[in-house]
Amino acid sequence: MDKTFKPLLSVITVVYNNVQHIERTILSVINQTYSEIEYIIIDGGSNDGTLAVVERYASKISVLKSEKDKGIYDAMNKGLALATGDYVLFMNSGDEIYSHDTVSEIFNKPPFADIYYGETEMINEQLESQGQRRHKTPKNLNLSSFKYGMSVSHQAIYIKREIVKPYNLNYQLSADIDWILAAIRKAKLIVNVNIYVAKYLIGGLSKQKHLQSLKERFQIFSKYYGVLPNAYNHIIIGFRLAFYFLKYNKTND
Repeated sequence: MDKTFKPLLSVITVVYNNVQHIERTILSVINQTYSEIEYIIIDGGSNDGTLAVVERYASKISVLKSEKDKGIYDAMNKGLALATGDYVLFMNSGDEIYSHDTVSEIFNKPPFADIYYGETEMINEQLESQGQRRHKTPKNLNLSSFKYGMSVSHQAIYIKREIVKPYNLNYQLSADIDWILAAIRKAKLIVNVNIYVAKYLIGGLSKQKHLQSLKERFQIFSKYYGVLPNAYNHIIIGFRLAFYFLKYNKTND
C-alpha cells in the first residue's frame, strides 16, 4: 500500500437526549489534526436541546440522521450502514477521542492493520480522571483476550469497515462485545498503538442494568469460548474480584 495513502475514518456518534455532554464529543472529533474523517451522528429523536447543539456544527458533520430507533445498537447499525470509510470508530455521546492528535498518531503507525487499539481513560460526571480501566489493555490483542472481561473499550478500537458486521440486536446491552470479537476473529493484523486513545464517561445503560448485561456477556463468551471454559473463566473472575475488594478494604481500614 502507498505510504502516502491516508485512510478515511468514519467516526459514528449515537446520541439521545444528552445535551450536557454531546458538545465535548463533537469537539473531540472535529478538532482532530487528521483530515480524512467522515463524521456521522445518529440521533434518536432528542427533545432536550441536543439537536440544537449538534446543528451548530453542521458544517463539520458529514451525515446527521435524527429519528426514533429501536435502541442503541439499532442506532449504531444505522451509522454503520451510512459509513463509507476504510475504518470505523464509535465515539458515543459523552465519550471523547483522547487528544487532538490521536487519530494522526494512530494512522502514522504502519502497516495498515485490520484493527488498531489503545488504552482508555475513565472520567466521571465532573469530568475528573479516574485513571485507566480495571481491565488493562492487553499487549497483544487476540480472541482469548476477552475471556476474563472486555479488555479493550468500544471507544478505543479502530476496525476496518470491510471486516465488521451489523450489531446483533438480540443483545440489548452487550452487543458491542460480540461485534468486537467477531471482528477480531476475522482480523489478520492487529496493532497496539501503545497510547491513550479515548476518554470514557463512566455510567451508561449497561451499568444501570448490570445483571442483564452480565447474562448477555455470559452468552456471548460461551459462543466464542465454549460454555464450560467460559464458566471456569467466570469462577476465576469471581476469585479475582473477591481478592481485589478484600485488598481494597484492608488498604482503606
